[in-house]
Amino acid sequence: MAFNQTEVVLGGIAHIPLVIGAFYVVKALFYRGQDGELAPFSFSYRQAAQRKSSSTTTSTEKPDTKSPPAQKSIPINLYKPKAPFEGTVLENYSLVKEGAVGRVNHITFDLAGSDPHLSYVEGQSIGIIPAGTDANGKPHKLRLYSIASTRHGDNLEGKTVSLCVRQLQYELDGKTIDGVCSTYLCDIKPGAKTKITGPVGKEMLLPDDEEANVIMLATGTGIAPMRAYLRRMFEPTERSKNGWKFRGKAWLFMGAPYTANLLYDEDFERYLREFPDNFIYTKAISREQQNPKGGRMYIQDRVMEYSDQIFKMIENPKTHVYMCGLKGMEPGIDEAMTAAATAKGIDWSELRPQLKKAHRWHVETY
Repeated sequence: MAFNQTEVVLGGIAHIPLVIGAFYVVKALFYRGQDGELAPFSFSYRQAAQRKSSSTTTSTEKPDTKSPPAQKSIPINLYKPKAPFEGTVLENYSLVKEGAVGRVNHITFDLAGSDPHLSYVEGQSIGIIPAGTDANGKPHKLRLYSIASTRHGDNLEGKTVSLCVRQLQYELDGKTIDGVCSTYLCDIKPGAKTKITGPVGKEMLLPDDEEANVIMLATGTGIAPMRAYLRRMFEPTERSKNGWKFRGKAWLFMGAPYTANLLYDEDFERYLREFPDNFIYTKAISREQQNPKGGRMYIQDRVMEYSDQIFKMIENPKTHVYMCGLKGMEPGIDEAMTAAATAKGIDWSELRPQLKKAHRWHVETY
């Protein structure tokens, strides 16, 4: 069908109101979506909740979800399962005291001779391939373990890596079954060779900011990366060596069944004495302490107890939260954070992904 010039012009004019109307509809929907999000982290979350509930104002600001500055030289997979590095065991000793449940050992490997050098940073993991074969006669698969030492190693010479390993044991058909790799590591003797892969992981890395605040939630051997963070922050020789001096606030929540099961407790108590303005150490000892309801004291109970202080810290965009331990701890922490947030008029189900997107909420469970 053909149209003359007049019809084309009039038809175009007639559609202008429709185009303008569509523009405003899209604009309105866009801003409604923006208003439905949490306020930038520089605002208090109470203000964010008030702004969200307001129907008379419209926010055009986006949450602060920029990626953090790229960390320098993050090594990844320098050694792979088909070509692992064989490290030598330097020491292997128990971390628990008399009266503890289970076996937990601190194991250090010599990395000298690795080429390329098996370097790593705090918050990463390495893989261990246990010696021997499985029931089918095939080599065992690797297991990942969080690194418990700083990049400089426990001896600060940059040529060792340390792990914190709990022997896995479980019941099956009335028999006690020992975990393959964890038993191998807890039993290994100094001088033995071990196949090591990695390092891997970017989720649990510390921010480069010397004035960052770090909240750490750990149970059991989930203390491994936290130990690395705290050594980097507070060990005097480490501080002088790394050229990075922590000036923020570090708060460790540590969960254990008994006092005898508190790992690296003496070190953390020393940091508490030497850096009282920068370090807080809160313990949840489930079989020795009671929560306000008379039940066992778990780490989520401590989170509820200090929820006001925790949320005050989280309002600061320099605050990062790290959680590491058994997967079963995560629902309890989420429940505690939900209750604490609700008391402040905050929706935790919306706040948590905002924090994660902003690289301020880090979780590693197993």
